[in-house]
Amino acid sequence: MSIISDSLKKIKPSPTIAVTQKARELKAAGKDVIGLGAGEPDFDTPDNIKQAAIKAINDGDTKYTAVDGTPALKKAIVEKFKKENNLDYTTDQITVGAGGKHVIYNAMMATLNEGDEVIVPAPYWVSYPDMVLLAGGKPVIMECDEKQGFKINPIDLEKFITPKTKWIILNSPSNPTGACYSEQDIKAIAAILEKHNHVYILSDDIYEHVTYEGFKFFTIAQINSLKDRVLTMNGVSKAYSMTGWRIGYAAGPKDIVKAIAKIQSQSTTNPSSISQAAAVEALSGTQDFIKKRANSFQERRDFVVNALNAIDGIECLNPDGAFYVFPSCKGLMGKKDPNGNEIKSDTDFVQSLLENSGIAVVQGSAFGLEGFFRISYATSMENLKKAMDKISIFCKSLN
Repeated sequence: MSIISDSLKKIKPSPTIAVTQKARELKAAGKDVIGLGAGEPDFDTPDNIKQAAIKAINDGDTKYTAVDGTPALKKAIVEKFKKENNLDYTTDQITVGAGGKHVIYNAMMATLNEGDEVIVPAPYWVSYPDMVLLAGGKPVIMECDEKQGFKINPIDLEKFITPKTKWIILNSPSNPTGACYSEQDIKAIAAILEKHNHVYILSDDIYEHVTYEGFKFFTIAQINSLKDRVLTMNGVSKAYSMTGWRIGYAAGPKDIVKAIAKIQSQSTTNPSSISQAAAVEALSGTQDFIKKRANSFQERRDFVVNALNAIDGIECLNPDGAFYVFPSCKGLMGKKDPNGNEIKSDTDFVQSLLENSGIAVVQGSAFGLEGFFRISYATSMENLKKAMDKISIFCKSLN
Protein backbone atom coordinates (compact mmCIF):
# COMPACT_ATOMS: atom_id res chain seq x y z
CA MET A 1 0.00 0.00 0.00
CA SER A 2 1.35 3.45 -0.98
CA ILE A 3 1.94 6.05 1.72
CA ILE A 4 1.04 8.80 -0.81
CA SER A 5 -2.59 9.99 -0.76
CA ASP A 6 -4.94 9.25 -3.66
CA SER A 7 -5.78 12.95 -4.02
CA LEU A 8 -2.10 13.80 -4.56
CA LYS A 9 -1.88 11.18 -7.31
CA LYS A 10 -4.51 13.13 -9.28
CA ILE A 11 -2.25 16.14 -9.75
CA LYS A 12 1.09 16.98 -11.36
CA PRO A 13 3.91 19.34 -10.32
CA SER A 14 3.57 22.91 -11.65
CA PRO A 15 4.95 22.93 -15.25
CA THR A 16 5.96 26.61 -15.06
CA ILE A 17 8.00 26.02 -11.90
CA ALA A 18 9.50 22.88 -13.53
CA VAL A 19 10.66 24.84 -16.61
CA THR A 20 12.17 27.59 -14.46
CA GLN A 21 13.99 25.00 -12.33
CA LYS A 22 15.29 23.19 -15.45
CA ALA A 23 16.63 26.51 -16.79
CA ARG A 24 18.34 27.18 -13.43
CA GLU A 25 19.97 23.74 -13.46
CA LEU A 26 21.28 24.17 -17.02
CA LYS A 27 22.69 27.60 -16.12
CA ALA A 28 24.36 26.13 -13.02
CA ALA A 29 25.92 23.49 -15.28
CA GLY A 30 27.49 26.27 -17.37
CA LYS A 31 24.99 26.25 -20.28
CA ASP A 32 23.94 29.53 -21.90
CA VAL A 33 20.20 29.55 -21.14
CA ILE A 34 17.64 32.34 -21.36
CA GLY A 35 14.64 31.56 -19.15
CA LEU A 36 11.34 32.90 -20.48
CA GLY A 37 9.25 30.61 -18.29
CA ALA A 38 8.81 32.50 -15.01
CA GLY A 39 5.86 34.80 -14.36
CA GLU A 40 7.94 37.23 -12.37
CA PRO A 41 8.65 40.93 -13.00
CA ASP A 42 12.36 41.58 -13.46
CA PHE A 43 12.05 44.97 -11.71
CA ASP A 44 13.14 45.24 -8.08
CA THR A 45 10.74 45.87 -5.20
CA PRO A 46 10.51 49.68 -4.81
CA ASP A 47 12.65 51.22 -2.06
CA ASN A 48 9.76 52.69 -0.04
CA ILE A 49 8.32 49.16 0.33
CA LYS A 50 11.70 47.72 1.36
CA GLN A 51 12.11 50.49 3.93
CA ALA A 52 8.67 49.68 5.42
CA ALA A 53 9.83 46.07 5.89
CA ILE A 54 13.11 47.17 7.50
CA LYS A 55 11.19 49.49 9.85
CA ALA A 56 8.88 46.60 10.80
CA ILE A 57 11.90 44.47 11.70
CA ASN A 58 13.53 47.29 13.70
CA ASP A 59 10.23 47.98 15.50
CA GLY A 60 9.94 44.33 16.54
CA ASP A 61 6.95 43.69 14.27
CA THR A 62 8.08 40.06 14.01
CA LYS A 63 5.43 38.14 15.97
CA TYR A 64 2.30 36.22 15.03
CA THR A 65 -0.47 38.36 13.59
CA ALA A 66 -4.19 37.71 13.18
CA VAL A 67 -4.53 34.53 11.12
CA ASP A 68 -5.85 36.14 7.94
CA GLY A 69 -4.17 39.53 8.02
CA THR A 70 -3.33 42.50 10.23
CA PRO A 71 -5.98 45.20 10.79
CA ALA A 72 -3.67 47.71 9.08
CA LEU A 73 -3.32 45.61 5.94
CA LYS A 74 -7.02 44.75 5.79
CA LYS A 75 -7.82 48.48 6.07
CA ALA A 76 -5.36 49.26 3.23
CA ILE A 77 -7.01 46.56 1.08
CA VAL A 78 -10.50 47.96 1.76
CA GLU A 79 -9.24 51.41 0.72
CA LYS A 80 -7.59 49.97 -2.42
CA PHE A 81 -10.86 48.35 -3.57
CA LYS A 82 -12.80 51.58 -2.94
CA LYS A 83 -10.30 53.86 -4.65
CA GLU A 84 -9.35 51.71 -7.64
CA ASN A 85 -12.46 49.59 -8.26
CA ASN A 86 -15.27 51.58 -6.64
CA LEU A 87 -16.08 48.52 -4.48
CA ASP A 88 -17.24 48.81 -0.87
CA TYR A 89 -16.04 46.11 1.54
CA THR A 90 -15.63 45.87 5.31
CA THR A 91 -12.53 44.36 6.92
CA ASP A 92 -14.45 41.16 7.81
CA GLN A 93 -14.87 40.60 4.06
CA ILE A 94 -11.08 40.57 3.51
CA THR A 95 -8.67 37.65 3.77
CA VAL A 96 -4.88 37.77 3.43
CA GLY A 97 -2.77 34.72 2.54
CA ALA A 98 0.79 33.76 1.68
CA GLY A 99 0.40 34.75 -1.98
CA GLY A 100 -2.52 34.78 -4.39
CA LYS A 101 -2.06 31.05 -5.05
CA HIS A 102 -2.55 30.37 -1.33
CA VAL A 103 -5.79 32.38 -1.26
CA ILE A 104 -7.25 30.49 -4.24
CA TYR A 105 -6.19 27.13 -2.79
CA ASN A 106 -7.83 28.02 0.54
CA ALA A 107 -11.03 29.08 -1.24
CA MET A 108 -11.28 25.76 -3.09
CA MET A 109 -10.50 23.73 0.06
CA ALA A 110 -13.07 25.71 2.07
CA THR A 111 -15.96 25.43 -0.39
CA LEU A 112 -15.74 22.31 -2.58
CA ASN A 113 -17.41 18.98 -1.84
CA GLU A 114 -16.67 15.74 -3.68
CA GLY A 115 -17.92 16.06 -7.26
CA ASP A 116 -18.59 19.81 -7.23
CA GLU A 117 -17.76 21.30 -10.63
CA VAL A 118 -15.56 24.31 -11.32
CA ILE A 119 -15.57 25.83 -14.82
CA VAL A 120 -11.99 26.60 -15.82
CA PRO A 121 -11.63 28.46 -19.14
CA ALA A 122 -8.59 27.28 -21.13
CA PRO A 123 -5.90 28.42 -21.63
CA TYR A 124 -5.73 28.56 -17.84
CA TRP A 125 -3.09 29.25 -15.22
CA VAL A 126 -1.58 25.83 -14.57
CA SER A 127 -2.60 25.56 -10.90
CA TYR A 128 -6.37 26.08 -11.20
CA PRO A 129 -7.40 22.52 -12.21
CA ASP A 130 -5.01 20.86 -9.77
CA MET A 131 -6.27 22.95 -6.84
CA VAL A 132 -9.84 21.91 -7.71
CA LEU A 133 -8.80 18.25 -7.85
CA LEU A 134 -6.98 18.45 -4.51
CA ALA A 135 -10.14 19.85 -2.92
CA GLY A 136 -12.20 16.93 -4.28
CA GLY A 137 -13.86 18.95 -7.03
CA LYS A 138 -14.06 18.34 -10.77
CA PRO A 139 -12.44 20.89 -13.12
CA VAL A 140 -14.63 21.39 -16.20
CA ILE A 141 -12.35 22.72 -18.93
CA MET A 142 -13.89 25.21 -21.36
CA GLU A 143 -11.61 25.74 -24.36
CA CYS A 144 -11.34 29.32 -25.66
CA ASP A 145 -9.16 29.32 -28.77
CA GLU A 146 -7.29 32.10 -30.55
CA LYS A 147 -10.25 32.80 -32.88
CA GLN A 148 -12.12 34.22 -29.87
CA GLY A 149 -9.01 35.94 -28.50
CA PHE A 150 -8.63 33.17 -25.88
CA LYS A 151 -11.72 34.57 -24.11
CA ILE A 152 -15.03 33.04 -23.01
CA ASN A 153 -17.90 33.14 -25.47
CA PRO A 154 -20.92 33.86 -23.21
CA ILE A 155 -23.24 31.74 -25.40
CA ASP A 156 -20.91 28.75 -25.00
CA LEU A 157 -20.65 29.35 -21.25
CA GLU A 158 -24.28 28.47 -20.62
CA LYS A 159 -23.69 24.96 -22.04
CA PHE A 160 -21.05 24.28 -19.36
CA ILE A 161 -23.20 25.23 -16.36
CA THR A 162 -24.87 22.29 -14.59
CA PRO A 163 -26.62 21.88 -11.20
CA LYS A 164 -23.21 20.72 -9.88
CA THR A 165 -21.37 23.89 -10.94
CA LYS A 166 -20.11 25.69 -7.84
CA TRP A 167 -17.51 28.12 -9.27
CA ILE A 168 -16.29 29.65 -12.48
CA ILE A 169 -12.77 31.10 -12.53
CA LEU A 170 -12.17 34.34 -14.44
CA ASN A 171 -8.63 35.64 -14.94
CA SER A 172 -8.13 39.04 -16.57
CA PRO A 173 -5.53 40.05 -17.63
CA SER A 174 -4.84 36.40 -18.31
CA ASN A 175 -1.95 34.13 -17.51
CA PRO A 176 -0.92 32.62 -19.98
CA THR A 177 -2.35 34.66 -22.88
CA GLY A 178 -2.44 38.30 -21.73
CA ALA A 179 -6.07 38.46 -22.91
CA CYS A 180 -8.19 41.07 -21.11
CA TYR A 181 -11.95 41.15 -20.61
CA SER A 182 -13.41 44.59 -21.32
CA GLU A 183 -16.36 45.97 -19.35
CA GLN A 184 -18.60 44.91 -22.26
CA ASP A 185 -17.14 41.36 -22.19
CA ILE A 186 -17.69 41.10 -18.41
CA LYS A 187 -21.27 42.36 -18.69
CA ALA A 188 -22.06 39.74 -21.36
CA ILE A 189 -20.68 36.97 -19.10
CA ALA A 190 -22.54 38.46 -16.11
CA ALA A 191 -25.84 38.32 -18.03
CA ILE A 192 -25.45 34.52 -18.22
CA LEU A 193 -24.29 34.09 -14.61
CA GLU A 194 -27.16 36.21 -13.26
CA LYS A 195 -29.52 33.40 -14.36
CA HIS A 196 -27.63 30.76 -12.35
CA ASN A 197 -27.54 31.95 -8.74
CA HIS A 198 -25.90 28.75 -7.45
CA VAL A 199 -22.66 29.60 -9.31
CA TYR A 200 -19.94 31.60 -7.54
CA ILE A 201 -17.23 33.53 -9.40
CA LEU A 202 -13.56 33.58 -8.48
CA SER A 203 -12.05 36.62 -10.15
CA ASP A 204 -8.24 36.45 -10.35
CA ASP A 205 -7.16 40.07 -10.83
CA ILE A 206 -3.46 39.68 -10.01
CA TYR A 207 -2.36 41.41 -13.27
CA GLU A 208 -4.79 44.33 -12.84
CA HIS A 209 -2.08 46.98 -13.15
CA VAL A 210 -0.29 45.49 -16.16
CA THR A 211 -2.45 46.69 -19.06
CA TYR A 212 -1.65 48.55 -22.26
CA GLU A 213 -2.81 51.32 -24.60
CA GLY A 214 -5.41 52.73 -22.25
CA PHE A 215 -7.21 49.44 -21.65
CA LYS A 216 -9.75 50.14 -18.87
CA PHE A 217 -9.68 47.41 -16.25
CA PHE A 218 -13.08 46.20 -15.02
CA THR A 219 -13.78 43.42 -12.53
CA ILE A 220 -16.96 41.36 -12.26
CA ALA A 221 -17.65 42.30 -8.61
CA GLN A 222 -18.49 45.77 -10.01
CA ILE A 223 -21.71 44.18 -11.34
CA ASN A 224 -23.96 44.82 -8.30
CA SER A 225 -26.27 41.87 -8.89
CA LEU A 226 -23.29 39.46 -8.71
CA LYS A 227 -21.10 41.05 -6.02
CA ASP A 228 -22.44 38.76 -3.26
CA ARG A 229 -21.28 35.73 -5.29
CA VAL A 230 -17.81 37.00 -6.21
CA LEU A 231 -14.50 36.34 -4.49
CA THR A 232 -12.03 38.86 -5.95
CA MET A 233 -8.39 37.78 -5.56
CA ASN A 234 -5.46 40.14 -5.97
CA GLY A 235 -2.01 40.63 -4.49
CA VAL A 236 1.23 42.57 -4.47
CA SER A 237 3.39 40.13 -6.46
CA LYS A 238 3.07 41.48 -10.00
CA ALA A 239 2.28 45.20 -9.72
CA TYR A 240 4.82 45.82 -6.94
CA SER A 241 7.47 43.23 -7.92
CA MET A 242 6.97 41.40 -4.62
CA THR A 243 6.75 37.78 -5.79
CA GLY A 244 9.01 36.48 -3.00
CA TRP A 245 7.24 38.42 -0.24
CA ARG A 246 4.19 36.10 -0.60
CA ILE A 247 1.19 38.32 0.06
CA GLY A 248 -2.12 37.77 -1.71
CA TYR A 249 -5.57 38.87 -0.63
CA ALA A 250 -9.23 38.55 -1.52
CA ALA A 251 -12.53 40.28 -0.84
CA GLY A 252 -15.89 38.56 -0.89
CA PRO A 253 -18.80 37.04 1.02
CA LYS A 254 -18.25 36.91 4.81
CA ASP A 255 -19.05 33.20 5.08
CA ILE A 256 -16.38 32.29 2.50
CA VAL A 257 -13.82 34.65 4.07
CA LYS A 258 -14.52 33.14 7.52
CA ALA A 259 -14.17 29.59 6.12
CA ILE A 260 -10.84 30.52 4.49
CA ALA A 261 -9.59 31.81 7.88
CA LYS A 262 -10.57 28.49 9.47
CA ILE A 263 -8.54 26.55 6.88
CA GLN A 264 -5.59 28.90 7.31
CA SER A 265 -5.73 28.61 11.11
CA GLN A 266 -5.04 24.88 10.78
CA SER A 267 -2.46 25.07 7.98
CA THR A 268 -0.13 28.06 7.71
CA THR A 269 -1.52 30.50 10.29
CA ASN A 270 -0.67 34.12 9.39
CA PRO A 271 1.36 35.35 6.42
CA SER A 272 4.74 36.91 7.30
CA SER A 273 4.27 39.91 9.61
CA ILE A 274 7.12 41.74 7.87
CA SER A 275 5.68 41.13 4.40
CA GLN A 276 2.30 42.39 5.60
CA ALA A 277 3.86 45.65 6.84
CA ALA A 278 5.55 46.02 3.44
CA ALA A 279 2.24 45.34 1.66
CA VAL A 280 0.54 48.15 3.61
CA GLU A 281 3.15 50.53 2.19
CA ALA A 282 2.77 49.01 -1.30
CA LEU A 283 -0.98 49.66 -1.37
CA SER A 284 -0.93 53.00 0.49
CA GLY A 285 2.33 54.56 -0.74
CA THR A 286 3.29 56.07 -4.07
CA GLN A 287 1.95 54.29 -7.17
CA ASP A 288 3.99 56.36 -9.67
CA PHE A 289 6.22 53.50 -10.82
CA ILE A 290 3.33 51.22 -11.85
CA LYS A 291 2.53 53.10 -15.07
CA LYS A 292 6.22 53.46 -15.98
CA ARG A 293 6.76 49.73 -15.58
CA ALA A 294 3.63 48.92 -17.61
CA ASN A 295 4.98 51.15 -20.39
CA SER A 296 8.25 49.22 -20.30
CA PHE A 297 6.37 45.91 -20.53
CA GLN A 298 4.37 47.29 -23.46
CA GLU A 299 7.58 48.15 -25.33
CA ARG A 300 8.82 44.59 -24.79
CA ARG A 301 5.47 43.13 -25.82
CA ASP A 302 5.52 45.08 -29.10
CA PHE A 303 9.04 43.87 -29.86
CA VAL A 304 8.30 40.22 -29.03
CA VAL A 305 5.00 40.05 -30.94
CA ASN A 306 6.58 41.60 -34.06
CA ALA A 307 9.62 39.31 -33.84
CA LEU A 308 7.50 36.17 -33.44
CA ASN A 309 5.13 37.05 -36.28
CA ALA A 310 8.14 37.47 -38.58
CA ILE A 311 9.01 33.76 -38.09
CA ASP A 312 7.53 31.28 -40.59
CA GLY A 313 5.32 28.75 -38.79
CA ILE A 314 4.62 30.95 -35.73
CA GLU A 315 1.59 33.20 -35.23
CA CYS A 316 1.11 35.45 -32.21
CA LEU A 317 -1.84 37.56 -31.04
CA ASN A 318 -1.14 40.98 -29.51
CA PRO A 319 -2.33 40.87 -25.86
CA ASP A 320 -3.82 43.77 -23.90
CA GLY A 321 -2.19 42.95 -20.57
CA ALA A 322 -0.01 40.82 -18.26
CA PHE A 323 3.55 40.07 -19.46
CA TYR A 324 3.00 36.97 -21.56
CA VAL A 325 2.42 36.09 -25.17
CA PHE A 326 0.89 32.78 -26.25
CA PRO A 327 2.02 32.11 -29.83
CA SER A 328 0.91 29.18 -31.96
CA CYS A 329 3.57 26.71 -33.13
CA LYS A 330 1.07 24.60 -35.10
CA GLY A 331 2.74 25.63 -38.36
CA LEU A 332 5.91 23.78 -37.27
CA MET A 333 4.30 20.42 -36.51
CA GLY A 334 5.64 17.51 -38.53
CA LYS A 335 9.05 19.13 -39.10
CA LYS A 336 12.30 17.65 -37.81
CA ASP A 337 14.82 19.34 -35.54
CA PRO A 338 18.62 19.38 -36.14
CA ASN A 339 18.90 16.02 -34.34
CA GLY A 340 16.35 14.40 -36.64
CA ASN A 341 13.56 14.31 -34.03
CA GLU A 342 10.06 15.02 -35.36
CA ILE A 343 8.11 17.87 -33.75
CA LYS A 344 4.77 16.19 -33.07
CA SER A 345 3.49 18.40 -30.24
CA ASP A 346 4.08 21.69 -28.46
CA THR A 347 5.96 19.71 -25.77
CA ASP A 348 8.35 18.38 -28.45
CA PHE A 349 8.80 21.94 -29.70
CA VAL A 350 9.68 23.49 -26.33
CA GLN A 351 11.98 20.62 -25.33
CA SER A 352 13.87 20.80 -28.62
CA LEU A 353 14.07 24.60 -28.37
CA LEU A 354 15.64 24.30 -24.91
CA GLU A 355 18.08 21.53 -25.89
CA ASN A 356 19.16 23.07 -29.20
CA SER A 357 18.94 26.81 -28.50
CA GLY A 358 18.97 27.26 -24.73
CA ILE A 359 15.61 29.05 -24.65
CA ALA A 360 13.21 27.98 -21.89
CA VAL A 361 9.49 28.50 -22.61
CA VAL A 362 6.39 26.57 -21.47
CA GLN A 363 4.26 24.34 -23.70
CA GLY A 364 0.66 25.42 -24.31
CA SER A 365 -0.69 22.00 -23.34
CA ALA A 366 0.40 22.75 -19.75
CA PHE A 367 -2.20 25.54 -19.85
CA GLY A 368 -4.89 23.34 -21.39
CA LEU A 369 -4.48 24.26 -25.08
CA GLU A 370 -2.27 22.17 -27.38
CA GLY A 371 -0.27 23.73 -30.21
CA PHE A 372 0.95 26.88 -28.43
CA PHE A 373 3.73 27.98 -26.09
CA ARG A 374 3.98 30.71 -23.47
CA ILE A 375 6.73 33.31 -23.36
CA SER A 376 7.14 35.59 -20.37
CA TYR A 377 8.70 38.87 -21.53
CA ALA A 378 9.32 40.01 -17.94
CA THR A 379 13.05 40.14 -18.62
CA SER A 380 15.50 42.63 -20.12
CA MET A 381 15.22 43.80 -23.72
CA GLU A 382 18.77 42.50 -24.21
CA ASN A 383 17.65 38.99 -23.21
CA LEU A 384 14.54 39.25 -25.39
CA LYS A 385 16.55 40.28 -28.47
CA LYS A 386 18.92 37.34 -27.99
CA ALA A 387 16.01 34.98 -27.37
CA MET A 388 14.02 36.06 -30.43
CA ASP A 389 17.13 35.67 -32.63
CA LYS A 390 17.69 32.16 -31.26
CA ILE A 391 14.02 31.17 -31.70
CA SER A 392 14.12 32.42 -35.30
CA ILE A 393 17.32 30.50 -36.06
CA PHE A 394 15.90 27.37 -34.41
CA CYS A 395 12.64 27.54 -36.40
CA LYS A 396 14.60 27.98 -39.66
CA SER A 397 16.65 24.90 -38.79
CA LEU A 398 13.54 22.71 -38.76
CA ASN A 399 12.94 20.82 -42.00
